[in-house]
Amino acid sequence: MYVQNGRNWSLYLETLKNPCDIYGACGPFGVCNSSESPICKCLKGFVPSSDQEWRKGNWTMGCVRQTNFFCERQTDKKSFSLQGKEGYNDDGFRKMTGAKVPDYHQYITTLNTDDINGCMIQCLNNCSCLAYALVNNIGCLVWSKDLIDIVEFSEGGVDLYVRLASKELDSFAGEGKPIKDTLREYIGKHDPSELLIYNFDTMLTATDNFSITNKLGQGGFGPVYKGILQDGKEIAVKRLSSSSGQGIEEFKNEMLLISNLQHKNLVRMMGCCIKEGEQLLVYEFLRNKSLDTFLFVIVGIARGLLYLHHDSYVKVIHRDLKISNILLDEKMKPKISDFGLARIVEGTQCIESTQKVVGTRGYMSPEYAMGGIFSEKSDVYSFGVLELEIISSKKNNNFFLYDQQLGFLAHAWNLWYEGKGLELVDEVLGDSYSSSEVLKCVHIGLLCVQDNAADRPTMKDIVLMLNSEKDCPQPKRPEFTMQNSFSHSQPQYVQTNSSMNEATITAIEGR
Repeated sequence: MYVQNGRNWSLYLETLKNPCDIYGACGPFGVCNSSESPICKCLKGFVPSSDQEWRKGNWTMGCVRQTNFFCERQTDKKSFSLQGKEGYNDDGFRKMTGAKVPDYHQYITTLNTDDINGCMIQCLNNCSCLAYALVNNIGCLVWSKDLIDIVEFSEGGVDLYVRLASKELDSFAGEGKPIKDTLREYIGKHDPSELLIYNFDTMLTATDNFSITNKLGQGGFGPVYKGILQDGKEIAVKRLSSSSGQGIEEFKNEMLLISNLQHKNLVRMMGCCIKEGEQLLVYEFLRNKSLDTFLFVIVGIARGLLYLHHDSYVKVIHRDLKISNILLDEKMKPKISDFGLARIVEGTQCIESTQKVVGTRGYMSPEYAMGGIFSEKSDVYSFGVLELEIISSKKNNNFFLYDQQLGFLAHAWNLWYEGKGLELVDEVLGDSYSSSEVLKCVHIGLLCVQDNAADRPTMKDIVLMLNSEKDCPQPKRPEFTMQNSFSHSQPQYVQTNSSMNEATITAIEGR
């Protein structure tokens, strides 16, 4: 900036306090809200134009429509009247409240400034009209170009009505009905088998309006509540939280995967409820039990993972296997849950995903935590941590011997190597176990947590070793701990002798 009364240029630096002040920060049909994380999301009925760029945090490419308008499907003309036509009601509008007026609007001068119905009809009768809004003291505004620079305010703003095909306007109501075309469109795959769609009011009644007394826990997806249906059946309801670490893509991912995977050691999804602003998953309710019969539990978890890796119609990598994602039914049968972060792997065993490493600290393999590489061997590593935690009732990410500079896994290896493997066992178990079976589980657990993925067994090998007298290879001392990858100025973890036994209906540990 040049100062008029001076002879020099002066440098002024101004930074944006609000990232949504950047024009078009979230691209076409993207909504910016600086109070949310991430700050960008797609309008209802739209999806990211590039999932890869969206995951990187590059939102400028914006979003694209999931379903074309009725008139776009019927004609190539840019504008045509729908009045009197069959299918006139196949297009509609979804209201977004608290919106900043997007760019490139047009003003309809022929309407009164308070004629909201006339504004809607003007837009509906023109196939090129994408949205409309009625602004105080101004009147009817319509958009025929991509909606750009949309910002969502917590207070104020206008009501923006965005044009969508009727299929995108359905609330997915209709309790007890089999899954319909709307849900197929929503998840983008074939119909999930036997999945039911529940009415939102039914979920409110079942959970006593999501009462805090019915809350079972909190996971990456959001809170989980116990509910009771009218027929007396107990359910667990996972409710997507706007502040959760996961989002709509993880919701769809879990709904698609778990509804199509059927195994006695996987949790069973009963249905879902999808309403504007609400996404719920409904599961069978499994009562919390202890892990005293740990060998039975370990074998069941191994069989569940074997099904995901080898026996299901697609290979699935869970990516977030941990104690709180193992549920136990009344017969102590373990079931693997929480598939929001799971990925289907086709052809190759490894996938590089360096942009967004997701999972739970203490359960992530070295190659995934440090390099973003995950495969079925990543799940094997998590299984090994889980197996040793079950036996000892100690948590990998809450245990560190500072006097010896040993993490939980290295400590377990030391005890096993010195012939003191039984000292790892939780004292609560007393002597109600087979020493040979316990030592076998410790041995297998240590093989699973080898630093090099190539040194770990497959789940097929693990199930065979658990159910036979087959000799196991000798494990190397694991060197990787979270202390190696995350430095702490003060000790945060101490050794404890208390029993953990945290198998539960839902994830109670944030990611």
